[in-house]
Amino acid sequence: MTDMTGWSVERLHADYAQALKEDRVLYDSKTDHQRLRVIENGTFGRVLTLDGVVQVTERDNFIYHEMLTHVPLFAHGAARRVLIIGGGDGGMAREALRHPLDQVTMVEIDSGVVDFSKEYLPSISAGAFDDPRLDLQIADGAEFIKATAGGYDVIIVDSTDPVGPGEVLFTDHFYGHAKRALAPDGILVTQNGVPFMQGSELAGTIRAFRSLFADASCYLAGVPTYAGGPMAFGWGSDGDARQVTLPVLQARVAASGLEFGYYTPEVHLAAFALPGYVQALLRD
Repeated sequence: MTDMTGWSVERLHADYAQALKEDRVLYDSKTDHQRLRVIENGTFGRVLTLDGVVQVTERDNFIYHEMLTHVPLFAHGAARRVLIIGGGDGGMAREALRHPLDQVTMVEIDSGVVDFSKEYLPSISAGAFDDPRLDLQIADGAEFIKATAGGYDVIIVDSTDPVGPGEVLFTDHFYGHAKRALAPDGILVTQNGVPFMQGSELAGTIRAFRSLFADASCYLAGVPTYAGGPMAFGWGSDGDARQVTLPVLQARVAASGLEFGYYTPEVHLAAFALPGYVQALLRD
């Protein structure tokens, strides 16, 4: 295909691209930090891109948001306070607030992402911005994590790729500050891209995690619009929550009364079973 008129082409990688047909362009504007676009696509519904890179879609966002939220929360089993860095579309807050938490603090650098997500992608947040337990802070996540008093049971880094505003969220300094902000046996989870295409991103995070945490690893989930293989999520903790057993997870999920489109206790445990090429990245 040579004529890409009417297609949104993502060129995140130097020698690989993916494209989504634009049935309609709903929003196209540049903020102080990045270019925001919302398009409609016949398969994925409304799609948000930042600087041309797909961030979230109506149809498949449940996979990403469920796995980055419910894996640490059900593994922990007693979380009361959660910190989300990024996540301006509100999807991560939506899933976290399904749990009986006391507070979810969400730190988003770009108020424009929040504002137009409420208007153009309301199904992603599904009312999360109106929940009184949500403390929304428009601030630089790296600066916030340095200044916070901490005490968070789970920290979720829902960042963009490590370019532009999101780059600082992949540094050793940021991870060190995040560990300090955790309560004892707290859990830090991070978005780490598609390791088949972005292996150095995951390897760098795990290298940093191993210098900080007693337990450092990652887990995987397949998200259709994050192309190139399964997506990786970094895991760091000084506790043993990753060793939670299937019966315990099943009991916690049953007691919650929650239902999911992707997450299950079985998927939770299986997500930590890593293919050989990912294990090699962690070794290297």
